[in-house]
Amino acid sequence: MAGAAASAEHQRAAKDRFSRSGSAGIRPAARAVAPPLEHRVLLTATLCLLAFGAVMVYSASTPRDLVSGQGSGMSYLIRYLVYGLAGLAAMRLLARRGLALLSPGMVKLLLVGSFGLLLLVLVPGFGIDILGARRWFAAGPIEFQPSEVMKFAIVLYVARFLADHPKRLQSFRLAIVPVLLVAGPACLLIVVEPDLGTALVVAFAVGALLLAAGVPLRHLGVLAAAGVFCVLVLALAQPYQRVRLTAFLHPSASASASAAAYQSFQGQIAIGSGGLFGVGIGQGVQKAFYLPEAQSDFILAVIGEELGVLGIFGLVCLYAMIAWSGFRIARRASSRYAKLLASGLTSLILCQATLNIFVVLGLAPLTGVPLPFISYAPTNLCIVLASVGLLLNIASPPGRRLKAVGVSPGAGDRDRRRRRRARSQPRTAP
Repeated sequence: MAGAAASAEHQRAAKDRFSRSGSAGIRPAARAVAPPLEHRVLLTATLCLLAFGAVMVYSASTPRDLVSGQGSGMSYLIRYLVYGLAGLAAMRLLARRGLALLSPGMVKLLLVGSFGLLLLVLVPGFGIDILGARRWFAAGPIEFQPSEVMKFAIVLYVARFLADHPKRLQSFRLAIVPVLLVAGPACLLIVVEPDLGTALVVAFAVGALLLAAGVPLRHLGVLAAAGVFCVLVLALAQPYQRVRLTAFLHPSASASASAAAYQSFQGQIAIGSGGLFGVGIGQGVQKAFYLPEAQSDFILAVIGEELGVLGIFGLVCLYAMIAWSGFRIARRASSRYAKLLASGLTSLILCQATLNIFVVLGLAPLTGVPLPFISYAPTNLCIVLASVGLLLNIASPPGRRLKAVGVSPGAGDRDRRRRRRARSQPRTAP
C-alpha cells in the first residue's frame, strides 16, 4: 500500500510539473507540412521523364556505338546518368533554398557571366566547332553549352525586372525596351553560333513572361510581328537556314539534296513505321543506320518507332502534368516575383518540348532544340532540372509551428487545490 501511494504521489508530482511548465509557456515545435498536390505531380512527372530518358538514350545510342566500334554501347547512357545526377543535386539544392539563393545581385552576376561565356565560345581555340556550329566548351567527355545557361539567366532577370516595376507595364518604352536591351543581344549572340532554335526558345519564354506580367496585348502584337520579321530575315540570309526552310516546305522533294531534309524525312519514316503500339524497345531500325543524332534532337522519332503513337501520347501527358503543376504553382505563389518566375520557368520547359515535337513531326522547320529530360543534351538536362528545383521551392509551403495546448497562469495551482479537496472529502458507502 505504501508503494502504491508513493507511485500515485510521484505521478501527481509529474503532472504538477507539466502544468507548471505549461503555465510558463512551451515553445512550439516546428512541423513539416505535406507538400501540395502540384508539388507532388511536378516531382513525379520529372522523375518519370528522367527515367524514361535514360532508357531511350540507351536504346537510341547503343546500335550506332556498336556498329561504329567507338564504344561499348553504354557511353551515352553513362554520361546521361552522370549529368542527370548533377542536375538532381542542383534540383535538390534549389528546391530547398532556391529563392533565398537567387538574390538580385546573384541574378545579375549569372547574367553577366552568361554573356561572357557566349562571347568566349565564339573565340577560336576556346569553343569547339561541331558541324559548322560553335556552341560548346569541351574537356574530354565533359561538354558545356553556354546558351543553355543564358536561357535560365534571362528568365530569372526578366522575371525580377517585371516584378520590381509593375507600374511600367503599360508603357512600351519603359517595360519592353529594357527587356529587349538584355534579351536582344543574348538572342543575337546565340544566333551567331549559329543556334536559331535556342534563340526562339528564349524569345518565346520572354514573351510568356511579358504576357503573364500583364503587358498590353497591342504591345505584344508589335513585338511578335517584329520577331517574325527578324526570323524570316535570318532564315533567308543564312544558307543553311534556307535549306532547312526548303526541307520543311518540300520534305520528299529535297530529301536527298541536304542533310537537314534527310534527317527530317527519316524521322517521319521512323514514326510512321511504329504505328500505334511500336515495334518494341530496342527493336527500332532507323536509329542504327538511317537517322542522324537519334539520341539527341530526334529521340522522339525513336520513341515513335519503338513505342508507337501511344508512347508519344504518354510522353505528351507527362509534359502536360508539368504544365498543369507549373502554372498552378505560379497561380498559388505568394509573391509577384515568384508568380512570374514560375510562369517563365514552366514556359521555358514547355517551349523546348513543343518546338522539338513539332520539328520531329514535320510541323516546323529543323531547329536543333533537344527534347527536355529525354534527349542526350548534358547542359540542357542540368538546366531543366534546376528549373524544376526552383518550381518545387516556390511550391513548398512554409513550415508551421505546433501550438501547445494553452494553460492559463495559475491553472496548475487550482488543479492541485481541487484534487486536495476531492481527497479530503469523506467517501460514503453505497
